Amino acid sequence: MDHRMRINAVRRSTTAVVALAAAVALTACSADTSTTSDASTASDGAAAEPGPRVVVSYAGGLRVLDAETLADVADFTSEDYTRLNAAGDGRHVMVTTSAGFQVLDTAAGTADTPELTDTVFPAEKPGHVVHHAGRTVLYADGTSDTTILDTAALGTTDGMPETETVPGTEAHHGVSVVLSDGTLLTTVGNADGRTGIEARSENGDVVASSDRCPGIHGEGTAQDERVVFGCENGALVYDRGEVTKLDAPDQPYGRMGNAYVSETSPLVVGDYKDDPDAEGLLLDRVTVVDTEAKTLDVVDLPAGVEYTWRGVTRGPNDLAYLIGTDGAVHVFDPTTRTVTASYPVIGEWDGPARYQDAHPGISVMGDTAYVTEPATNTVHALDLTTGDVVATATLDVTPNEFVAVAG
Repeated sequence: MDHRMRINAVRRSTTAVVALAAAVALTACSADTSTTSDASTASDGAAAEPGPRVVVSYAGGLRVLDAETLADVADFTSEDYTRLNAAGDGRHVMVTTSAGFQVLDTAAGTADTPELTDTVFPAEKPGHVVHHAGRTVLYADGTSDTTILDTAALGTTDGMPETETVPGTEAHHGVSVVLSDGTLLTTVGNADGRTGIEARSENGDVVASSDRCPGIHGEGTAQDERVVFGCENGALVYDRGEVTKLDAPDQPYGRMGNAYVSETSPLVVGDYKDDPDAEGLLLDRVTVVDTEAKTLDVVDLPAGVEYTWRGVTRGPNDLAYLIGTDGAVHVFDPTTRTVTASYPVIGEWDGPARYQDAHPGISVMGDTAYVTEPATNTVHALDLTTGDVVATATLDVTPNEFVAVAG
């Protein structure tokens, strides 16, 4: 069965997918992945008020906080280690569990209590979640299948929304994104490694490709739907049917593994590692990819400032915001390639031994940056217009991954 026939077959089998998802959800319950509400009300005993939320994962659970006050809103039992990704609608969060992608409804914008729902998109080794152009795309590393759904359906469908699954060919740790015209960009690789991308039309035809991206990892969609992917020796840029390879200044190894983007800027900020044998996960340089000019620059951070993949995000004015090992949030302007401001927030910290280990991270929503400090079990809210810490919450758990959703 060719690629187009397989896609059409999957489109005709929505009912089967729904049934399978329900079965997996039941399995998740027996595996101590709670899909029933252990939700608490706000800490003062009042009903949860509508508004933005911050969702924090910890060993064995998930905590939902009010984004303004950082007060507890709800708590759920989950697995020892889960990953969190915004679903793209400002309300739902995809919780990565052993069963697949489980939907957490933060109830942002309603007066309802948050709910860890029974909706689970089954996936073998669930990996990246990407949202763009009204679609949420889920990637399963164990099969390389890509599951696509309309993002808005998460809030309008009672239970499992309709999905389309594009079957993978060879399993690998990958990622996919769907553009507004239906073009599917997906990574290519196998158990031995990853090499590049394919761009496929809506009917499954390969319209562009590149195999010049060893160790491809991460993606980001910038202004005018130019998409960047990181490579161990630079980056790829997809632009209107053409793929351009950008070489890193350090060869044969100059790795960009994560892309931090704004869809209103052509400039992409990426992490950067130039020593494949370096111990630890701390980095002290960043990349700036100009997706319009097709250039890649590497910028040194100020002395004493290091970060991890969890410590960079984009925010107001298309700037990048980085939580450094010195405990400050550093404002990085990708246009001038300079740090323009630094705001002390937390104490100095050391890098983690493993990427799963709890360590500081940053998430931006509007003009507020949220920073976790696992060493003190705290979450901080930083006003980016003034540089002031406007709220701090001390938790009874150690925060690991987290995400802010706008409501």
